[in-house]
Amino acid sequence: MENPPTFQSARTLPTQFIHTLQVDPSQHPRGLAYLSAASGLVRVRHRHFVVADDELHLGVFEDATAAQTQPLTDEPSMGSLVRLLEGDLPHDKGKRKKAKPDFESLVLLPPLPGCPAGALLALGSGSKPNRETAVLIALDVQGLPNGRMAVVDFSAVYAPLRKRFVDLNIEGALIVSGDLVLLQRGNKGTAPNAIVRFDWNLMAPWLASAQTQPPPAKSVQLMDLGSVDGVPLGFTDGAALHGGAWAFTAVAEDTDDSYLDGVCVASVVGIVGVDGKLQQLHRLDGAPKVEGMAALADGSDWVFTLVTDPDDPAKAAQLLQVRLPV
Repeated sequence: MENPPTFQSARTLPTQFIHTLQVDPSQHPRGLAYLSAASGLVRVRHRHFVVADDELHLGVFEDATAAQTQPLTDEPSMGSLVRLLEGDLPHDKGKRKKAKPDFESLVLLPPLPGCPAGALLALGSGSKPNRETAVLIALDVQGLPNGRMAVVDFSAVYAPLRKRFVDLNIEGALIVSGDLVLLQRGNKGTAPNAIVRFDWNLMAPWLASAQTQPPPAKSVQLMDLGSVDGVPLGFTDGAALHGGAWAFTAVAEDTDDSYLDGVCVASVVGIVGVDGKLQQLHRLDGAPKVEGMAALADGSDWVFTLVTDPDDPAKAAQLLQVRLPV
């Protein structure tokens, strides 16, 4: 494990509020006009796709934020919801927390058998036995869900990882350098941060049901992101950049395990180089609890779009932006 970084020379990045994640309440199973607990974000063309860890739906939002430098003046259009799993979660917050599939990650996949235009993959965190479900969402040539979905049991993927990480908590996923990368989130307890790589060429046939068993992880790399006020930073999502480098979000949440929420002490955006080493770490102004990210190149800058989890079902998740010159 690498030595943890320090914040002495780290730049604090201002966050720009774009809008809340508003949805049509007639589509929401609890009649809400927003998504809360946003936990995974993917940008496809001019749309944002969002999973929330306490829902059974995928949120679809028109994206007017690419390379945005000024706040939007018009009210954003409402997002729509696409059902991922049948049934409904309990209205009670505690019961819903126990029953939810805990979709913490969303990743855009390249074409694979049965999905010639690519697909989205929503992943449960694996933190509990009922959180080992994934949903494969096929896309059409316009980058929209084409109506074909498949529920995938990820227990065989997570079982070997659970032997290594007692408190397994997969919070991010991305495709980079021919690998499907899963990000294990650390906490104040015994769980470390880790980067778990699977060969995409071996994972794709299994996701397409052409093979009965998933491939083993090709590598597991521990990474210490440091801490803020004694609270360690833990991965919350990742996004591919150019040439094999990638970015991530992480938060310092004051909790000892993957189940209980805690106060968000700090949040950061970081860059990992092609060599797998941590290159940059930048604290986010205001410490929003960011749990999903998408990256877009804008000249010599990267524009990161972020979604938040307010840890309060009465509050809407927010869409934010950060610009990082590189």
